[in-house]
Formats: sequence, structure tokens, C-alpha cells
Amino acid sequence: MFQSSDGQIDQKKLFLWILLFATAAFGWILLPFAGPLLWSCVLAVLFSPVNYWLLRRFPNSPNLAALATLILSILVVVIPVIMITTSVVNHAVSLVQSMENNEGGFGVYIDKITEAVPIVSSKLESWNIDIETLRGEAQKFVTNAANVVTKRSLTIGQNTMAFFLATAMMLYVAFFMLRDGKQMIESFKATFPLDDAHETQLFTKFSEVIRATVKGNVVIGVVQGTLGGIAFWVIGIDAALLWGTMMAIAALIPAVGAALIWAPVAIYLCVVGDLTAGIGLALFGGVVIGLMDNILRPILVGRDTKLPDYIVLLSTLGGLALFGIHGFVVGPLIAALFFTLWSMFVSEFSDTPTVHEVEDTETESQETTTKNSSD
Repeated sequence: MFQSSDGQIDQKKLFLWILLFATAAFGWILLPFAGPLLWSCVLAVLFSPVNYWLLRRFPNSPNLAALATLILSILVVVIPVIMITTSVVNHAVSLVQSMENNEGGFGVYIDKITEAVPIVSSKLESWNIDIETLRGEAQKFVTNAANVVTKRSLTIGQNTMAFFLATAMMLYVAFFMLRDGKQMIESFKATFPLDDAHETQLFTKFSEVIRATVKGNVVIGVVQGTLGGIAFWVIGIDAALLWGTMMAIAALIPAVGAALIWAPVAIYLCVVGDLTAGIGLALFGGVVIGLMDNILRPILVGRDTKLPDYIVLLSTLGGLALFGIHGFVVGPLIAALFFTLWSMFVSEFSDTPTVHEVEDTETESQETTTKNSSD
């Protein structure tokens, strides 16, 4: 296997196999810390402009600049996320337990709908669906949900120490990524067997996708969830913070987004006769919450990812299914790198120019024409 044609050991091939083995072993060792490493990289990419700004003012203090940037990321991102997560878990447990005790179970809502719209009862009867059976199944669903939420909350409590250790590791690694980011990138480029143009393209795409995914989608989701939570609180919906958080998560889904949460509530309010709250919520959701995506996305995201909405949706959902919460970033990142590498392959091994090359050529032609006309 490692012998050359003359029977001697092929030193280069042996070295490459040893290098491959060592790399795989090192990756296997780091695998338990994949989550903290990923989010430390995300923090470093997001806050690198702040770090560069501080370095321009304090060029001889890279440690101070990185530490100040890290403290800012803790205040802006880490602490709010921990506080909101804790509050949402508490609200979820309280809400589901109250439903389990039939203080606000699904049966109550079913009764209100059937009383407000009698045709619902007749339709259910024509379909051989018994109201009491439906109420029992709804209550059974709530009971199962309560058990799941309770178990999850206990798991979160038991893993509190592991969570804080992972957070500490994330911040520790993020400090060095902020301080030594440029040197790390140059080292990676030196080890990649690609030319400088392709390496720059890959690293640029990596940064663009992280910024577009986190900065864009998260900020848009937070804005929509906050507006939706305020709307729920104003009209008197219980656990407004929980539903606002659900709207922020649903905002990751293109085209539909937060409407998955507020639209059924608005319809329910209109059905049971609370037209003022129902119509008000529908108008606020459709006009204010819905327009936030159209207003903020071009500003925060622009065309960074250059991916269709359906690819973003599929890659995000697939990433969440495979990698949990980390898949929110990993999914779109893998999709963007996939399309970037194929674009590089087409441009390298095909005579047909890519879309970007055609656009660049057209732009250069327009600039040349404009320059000639001005001359």
C-alpha cells in the first residue's frame, strides 16, 4: 500500500495517511465540544467588526480589544438569551400544567367554538365525531404535553452545570478567535490545497452565511416575536412571552413565519365573538408584524446568502432535525458551501460562464460603455 514502483516505501503517501488519521482523531476528540466551538465561531464572526473598530483605536492592545468585545457580546447576546430561555421554560411549564388541571384546557376552547358556531357541532356529528370524545382526546394531548414539558424542564435543571460549562468554553474560545482571528484564517488558507481566490471565496461565504443567518433571521425573529408578544399581552392572552418566543421561532420559516401563531388566535377570537380583538390582532399581524420581514431583511441580510427561500427553509429544518439548535446555523451554512463549491467547480471545469461571471462581464461592459461615451 505504501510501496512505490521500485519497492521502496512511499514516504509522501505514508505521511498523508498518518496526517489523515491524526486529523480524524483530533476531530473525534473535539466532537463533544462541537456546539461550544460552533457558537464561539458565530460570536467571533458577528462581533469582529466591533473588535476591528477597537483595534484601530488601540492597535497595541489586542487582548484589551478582544476582552471588551467579548464583554459586549455577553451583555448583548448571552445574558438576554439565558434570561429569556429561563422565563420561557417557566411559562411553558405553568401553562401546560394549568391546561392539564383543566383550568384552561382545550376542552374549554372547543366548547366556546361549538357554542359560538353551532354549525361546527352539526358538522362533527355528520362526520360521526363525538364532542365528548374530541374533548377527551384534547385533554389527553395536553396531559402528554405536560409530561413532556415537565421531563424537559427537569432535564434542563439537571444539565444546568453542563450548560454553564459549555457557555464558559464558548466564551473562552471566542476570546482567542477575536484576538487571533486573522492569523487563524491565514493559517487555514495556508493548509488548504486551493488557490487564494477560491480560499477567499469560501471564507467570505462562510462569514456571509453566519451573519445573514444569525444577524438577519434572529433579529427579524426577535422583532416579530416581540411585537406579537406585546399584541397578545394587550388583548389579554395568557403567557404572552411564551407565544412571542414561539412567533420568533416561527419567523424562521419563509413566507408564513409568525402568522403560524397569531393567525389561528385571531381566527379563534373572531369565531367566539371577540371581533375587536380578533380583527385588531389580524390587522396588526398582517400589517405591522408581516411587513417587518420585508423591511428589515433587505437591510440586515441583503443578498448575502444568495439562496432561494425554499433552500433556506429546507436546510434550516434539516439542520435542526439533524443537529438540534446548532442546525439553525449549520444547515444554511452547509447549503451555502454546497452551492459555492459547485459554482467553483462549474467555473473551473466548464467553458460555460456562471451567473456571477455573466453579471460581472455585463457590469464591466456597461462601465466601459459609460466611460467611452463620457470621453
